[in-house]
Amino acid sequence: MAARAPCAVRSMRAEDMPALLDLWVESWQAAYPSIDFRARRGWADSRLAELQRDGARILVAEADGRLAGLVTVAPDTGYIDQIAVATWAQRRGVAAQLIAAARAISPAILELHVNQDNEPAVAFYRREGFTVSGAAANPRSGAPTFRMTWRA
Repeated sequence: MAARAPCAVRSMRAEDMPALLDLWVESWQAAYPSIDFRARRGWADSRLAELQRDGARILVAEADGRLAGLVTVAPDTGYIDQIAVATWAQRRGVAAQLIAAARAISPAILELHVNQDNEPAVAFYRREGFTVSGAAANPRSGAPTFRMTWRA
């Protein structure tokens, strides 16, 4: 395991968006190399704006003077639509800090969907206390997903 990077979690600022989109593309590209996530950058930009308009909080983690990760959480439902960690910051506790920050926003429940074939992510959520509470398919790709839920 890599050394844990000192990490600060804060609300996203408008000027973070270009670096945040780079991080999103990079992290998803590493997880699914056969998919062109650069081509999905515009979708991610629109999706984050939509989530913010709908009241979701977008939090970013900073470590080593740069953005290390992001999480979105809807305060009213606890739904996490997006979570991503830069490849250089993975396995350093950044995702756990983002989940902890999401719990501070929604202390009773967190829910998310994760691709079933993303075994490292499923294992991480299980370590964080999430359980599989359903199954579905990704509306964009058709890939099978788990709905995972954490309750206080």
